[in-house]
Amino acid sequence: MIRWIAFVAALLLAGGAVAEDRYAGYYYPRVTTSETFDRVVRSSEGTSKSVRIDFVNVLTKAQLEAPESPRFVFFTKGEGADTLILVALDDDVFSTIYRARAILAQLTVSVRQGGYFRQEDLQYVVTFYDLLQLLAFDELIISDGQNWAHRVDFIR
Repeated sequence: MIRWIAFVAALLLAGGAVAEDRYAGYYYPRVTTSETFDRVVRSSEGTSKSVRIDFVNVLTKAQLEAPESPRFVFFTKGEGADTLILVALDDDVFSTIYRARAILAQLTVSVRQGGYFRQEDLQYVVTFYDLLQLLAFDELIISDGQNWAHRVDFIR
């Protein structure tokens, strides 16, 4: 009887883990590390699914218009397009979480140069994570597309 209860409990826990991240194993490997970003520099009122999709479309278009081939891709998933996924396309670009974070730091430069952040006097404060927070993403998944995935949860 105890074995049966342990088996049922294991199935329920495994089912909960699968429901928690239905994209793992399809778009990226199982999440191996995570962090929480809870800083809020401005309210994200008025942000919607279409704004998040447009944001990803702008990033993708910029990558495709660049002279070199993209080394990573952005896409969004979820009913509200509230999960941003960033996956490497080659073995070098995100070979470690540190290189992935360096790319995110580089993306921060673009964010800070945007007109909105200058208008709001945030160009010296905001990061790429802040932008994702403002766009009301629930999470960002970064992966090398092979061995690891890192999740950033955004708390509003």
